[in-house]
Amino acid sequence: MFDVDISKGYVDMPVPEGVDLVAEIERMKREKNAVVLAHYYQSGDIQDIADYVGDSLALAQWAAKTDASILVLCGVHFMGETAKIICPDKKVLIPDVNAGCSLADSCPADRFAEFVKQHPGYKVISYVNTSAAVKAHTDVVVTSSNAKQIVESFPADEKIIFGPDKNLGNYINSVTGRHMLLWDGACHVHSQFSLEKIVALKKQYPDALLLAHPECKREILIIADKVGSTAALLRFATQSSCKRFIVATESGILHEMKKSNPDKEFIPAPPDDASSCGCSECNFMRLNTMKKLYNTLKYELPEIVVDEAIAREAIKPIRRMLDISASLGI
Repeated sequence: MFDVDISKGYVDMPVPEGVDLVAEIERMKREKNAVVLAHYYQSGDIQDIADYVGDSLALAQWAAKTDASILVLCGVHFMGETAKIICPDKKVLIPDVNAGCSLADSCPADRFAEFVKQHPGYKVISYVNTSAAVKAHTDVVVTSSNAKQIVESFPADEKIIFGPDKNLGNYINSVTGRHMLLWDGACHVHSQFSLEKIVALKKQYPDALLLAHPECKREILIIADKVGSTAALLRFATQSSCKRFIVATESGILHEMKKSNPDKEFIPAPPDDASSCGCSECNFMRLNTMKKLYNTLKYELPEIVVDEAIAREAIKPIRRMLDISASLGI
């Protein structure tokens, strides 16, 4: 076995100078029966080398059906946990365990469990952007792709707790007529889009359609031409006859949008405090790099481990989500 330092949360080993990262990663995938699952918010080079690229629902669905021995999750930590819970017999790796999630962090498991306890008689629906421990206190998990349909699968008078994203919860309430009790959490990327700057962009490009993720604030969603998950926004842009779009979600999705639609223009919606690129990037998602991916496959570290007792409870709402999604054709 290798003596490898992962004290920093990733394999801290030098990559040989001149190594062809793409060729070596492809070789190791073949030799180790490994697949790379990448979220749309990853950098373009990681998306290009991944075996599967998708949103949280698609990654969970692919993890459930792959026959690979090793899954490398290029996303954030809760996605790796979800893959491990679904595939306990597989080795699940992540290039950098520091790739967390501000939304998941906004919902500590102990505080959420107490919140649920204070509201007996409520069904609990948790967004997939949560820790395994939060999922263990949940009746069914949802993603932005299936949240509306899963909420509507409950009786109209069902009392529901929805967490942790208040923006997504408010949006689902508005389109379903429900009155779910919402946990007060939010995504740091989707919460910082500037309404003023987006309105200015729409004036500059009057032919552009605004695409917005439901984790955005209500004021953004109200003026959006299309609200949907990353996969839904990509699908809409591909099917639309429009040639220009303003995109209010993490800017990693623009890579696939441009690949699928080379004749169309995609403009990242600016945040309130615009970075040098003028777009919104998730600093957690960007912790994964090609060099870290190379080392992760080479040394098969860091590995995602989920407490067995938590996993036994967390698999139940995840399985329910996958079953409902399959029955609804999502």
